[in-house]
Amino acid sequence: MKIALFGNPNTGKSSIFNLLTGLRQQVGNFPGVTVERKSGVFQIEDNKYTVTDFPGIYSIYPHSKDEEVVYKVITNPKNKDYPDLAIVVVDSSNLERNLLLFTQLQDLKIPLILVLNMGDIAAKKGIEIDLAALKSAFPSVELVSMNARIGLGKDRLIDAIQKHKFEKSSEMFLPGQFPLGMEDEEGQKEEANQRYHKINSLIQKIVKQKPEIEKYTSSKLDRILTHPVYGYLIFIGVLFVIFQFIFSLANYPMDWIELFFMKLSEWTSAALPSGILNKLLSQGLIPGIGGVTVFIPQIALLFFFIAILEESGYLSRVVFIMDKIMRPFGLNGKSIVPLMSGIACAIPGIMATRTIADWKERLITIIVTPLMSCSARIPVYTLLIALVIPKTYIGGFISLQGIVLFGLYALGLVAALGLSILLKLIIKQKKTGFLIMELPDLKNPRWGTIFKTVLEKVKIFVWDAGKVILAISIILWALASYGPQGSMEQKIKNAKASALFKESNKMDQANYIASAKLEGSYIGHLGKLIEPIIKPIGYDWKMGVSLLSSFAAREVFVGSLATIYAIHDDSASKQRLISRLKAAKNSEGKSAYTLASGCSLMVFYVFAMQCMATVAVVKRETNSWKWPLIQLFVMGTMAYLSAFLVFQILQ
Repeated sequence: MKIALFGNPNTGKSSIFNLLTGLRQQVGNFPGVTVERKSGVFQIEDNKYTVTDFPGIYSIYPHSKDEEVVYKVITNPKNKDYPDLAIVVVDSSNLERNLLLFTQLQDLKIPLILVLNMGDIAAKKGIEIDLAALKSAFPSVELVSMNARIGLGKDRLIDAIQKHKFEKSSEMFLPGQFPLGMEDEEGQKEEANQRYHKINSLIQKIVKQKPEIEKYTSSKLDRILTHPVYGYLIFIGVLFVIFQFIFSLANYPMDWIELFFMKLSEWTSAALPSGILNKLLSQGLIPGIGGVTVFIPQIALLFFFIAILEESGYLSRVVFIMDKIMRPFGLNGKSIVPLMSGIACAIPGIMATRTIADWKERLITIIVTPLMSCSARIPVYTLLIALVIPKTYIGGFISLQGIVLFGLYALGLVAALGLSILLKLIIKQKKTGFLIMELPDLKNPRWGTIFKTVLEKVKIFVWDAGKVILAISIILWALASYGPQGSMEQKIKNAKASALFKESNKMDQANYIASAKLEGSYIGHLGKLIEPIIKPIGYDWKMGVSLLSSFAAREVFVGSLATIYAIHDDSASKQRLISRLKAAKNSEGKSAYTLASGCSLMVFYVFAMQCMATVAVVKRETNSWKWPLIQLFVMGTMAYLSAFLVFQILQ
């Protein structure tokens, strides 16, 4: 049996979906579009139910991708997602607005259950609903009152589902006045006005306003959080604190993970017979995977803070205050959600742009979102910051490394806004976009939901990165272990004959031999091939190899360096890798990783669109190769020129 969940945004649909399906959920896309589809199953006795959580909408008339998906499903009984039963979730404290969608769905003769959710908030606001009067207005519809955040009313909802006989509604709210497929905006407005007139008459009969039981604090806090000055200062402060925590709090678990992979690499090398398999595991796979896994604590913290902002309702305040700032850049307040999502990953950020109705604003948001530094860049940033930025504190508690990390994210934001202005002038469109939204009540975050979100996001990150790293690590190990016939031997011979080698101690001599062998390998030849192109921005052939490999996924850069520099080592320790990088020399015998080259690399990664999955998503969202190719070229040019400028200034 197919059940659909419908409702306005912020009515608690997701809470009800989680109550019904638990962990038996799947996340995908609706066929042919990139609108997210959440579906799950639950079973009562011998009856199995499939539930689909549709995107939150205010009306069935499509003005965005989300609304278009809902419209196509509910107006076509032959659609495979057409429901046997629809559960319409409404906010009990705002019935007037919520009932518009409900009455539209009722006129489509879909069997309905009306869930009055968030009764606790209504009670705090002194709102009392006469359920008997509401039931008499819609006699064919089952009414269920719930507080889904705390699980109250789940049994009542399941009972309503079980006893539903799927009788089509005989009560038409506006008989004969519902022109499906209507494209006339004026007609839609008139139809909505008629519905609201009838809804207002009904509200007067069923809703009573009593004195508030407790003074609701959202409005007071909103005067500060949405203040034209304090609101922005608070938002900047929140972001600053988040990045300080990411850099400082994650150090302890990162050290434990480092130690684990170091011991695992040593144990593997000692336990297995010497040979190709031993080297592949201890010098290829473990250093490569360990080089990314060590950053899970930082990535988890980032997702954790973003989930808190969203769950508490603060993120909606950010959308509201950012709209005035975004307008001059060709964006709107809703663009801040994709941009902030881009801090976690550009792919869901780009897909989140479907809530932006205006095509020009949506396209600009899609193009600039990858400039927001995603979590895949964190391994690159933290490695390079630890490598070239001193571990000092300003005022005894403000980390200089944390300030640099904050600066890199700020640089990406500034670049995104600057490019948005340019695109606003280039992309022509007659209509002007606008923002319509509501501010959900501020509430305490549900920690269970937050931790589930973090676990889900980290799992996706680890598995997606792991697949790429597994393949890249094997390829890099093979390319670094073998070379053209006689090439590696000749390089080693030349290194041993040098005066520098003869004057060095045994440890340095071993490093020189390892470097010479790497230079004579296949990967060394590839790096040499591109070295003339990247030399002006401060990179040697080894950096070039890691740079190329990271086009599959940015985080592979660290795994590549770990593989290249630890290939003759017995550990995957980050500190050991940093030590090797600090001791690394370029072809001129100078330090390869200096303040100039390190900062150049960081700036390069701020701008470069080194993620093929993102390119594919942009193509799918824009339905054309034109925009992703333009995006790839523009960001690549920005990355190279900016890196060149930084290197020339700092060297």
